[in-house]
Amino acid sequence: SISLKDLLEKHCGGVRGGWDNLLGVIPGGSSVPVLPKSACETVLMDFDALKEVRSGLGTAAVIVMDKSTDIVAAIARLSKFYKHESCGQCTPCREGTGWLMDIMDRFVAGDGRVEEIDMLEEITRQIEGHTICALGDAAAWPVQGLIRHFRPELEARLRKGAVAAHA
Repeated sequence: SISLKDLLEKHCGGVRGGWDNLLGVIPGGSSVPVLPKSACETVLMDFDALKEVRSGLGTAAVIVMDKSTDIVAAIARLSKFYKHESCGQCTPCREGTGWLMDIMDRFVAGDGRVEEIDMLEEITRQIEGHTICALGDAAAWPVQGLIRHFRPELEARLRKGAVAAHA
């Protein structure tokens, strides 16, 4: 197996602006949780190692985000994609992907309360494992990764939005 860092640095041309400019990586395509730079330093690109850091190999379509990336907007865009792709057959997916998209869109705008982050995570848990196909899991996991690894960024955005709304 090869480490994610070696894959990016030796075989993919590195991170724009250098390794220190790395924000996070989605190692297995849009359907798996994002990893912060700290996890990317040592994790191997194999099934077991990625599972240990609560992500996955998925399609192995590596998505690299540098510090210029708005991580909240990036994950919101994935939520929009999965809402569009839902066939609507399963209630958790049909309803849940819409809720994920709507809440993430509000969070991008700084419109929300910090307490809603836990509600958003609970919605992902109600979707994950409760659908006929894997699209529900694919919609839930990127949001879960955002909350797990980038919660301070989410909270800061929502606090800034609340201050602006009351100014």
